[in-house]
Amino acid sequence: QEQLVESGGGSVQAGGSLRLSCAAPKYTYSNNYMGWFRQAPGREREGVATILAGGGRTIYANSVKGRFTISQDNAKNTVYLQIDTLKPEDTAMYYCAAGRSCSGGYLYAGCFSIWGRGTQVTVSS
Repeated sequence: QEQLVESGGGSVQAGGSLRLSCAAPKYTYSNNYMGWFRQAPGREREGVATILAGGGRTIYANSVKGRFTISQDNAKNTVYLQIDTLKPEDTAMYYCAAGRSCSGGYLYAGCFSIWGRGTQVTVSS
């Protein structure tokens, strides 16, 4: 069974940093593009960053550009999300997902079919 496993969440003060990790099965990692999403209570799930298989092209939501960095380690089949200068509004459950190209775009949750269980990020002011 395909499974994505996130780690690295936690409680931090505003201005701090976190690095989230997502470990994927080799087939999933090699044949999909990998994305990070977040969902705060009462809000819709939001795509924040995606990295494409092969060339490693990255796509970011406008709301996180300059503070979030998605990267990958092909030897470990792992995708990372570096979050810097954390803000209280970054508080959310962060999910890793694997997807394929579709008309919704690279940050559209509907294009992603494999999901992890999430890792909580809580930022205090």
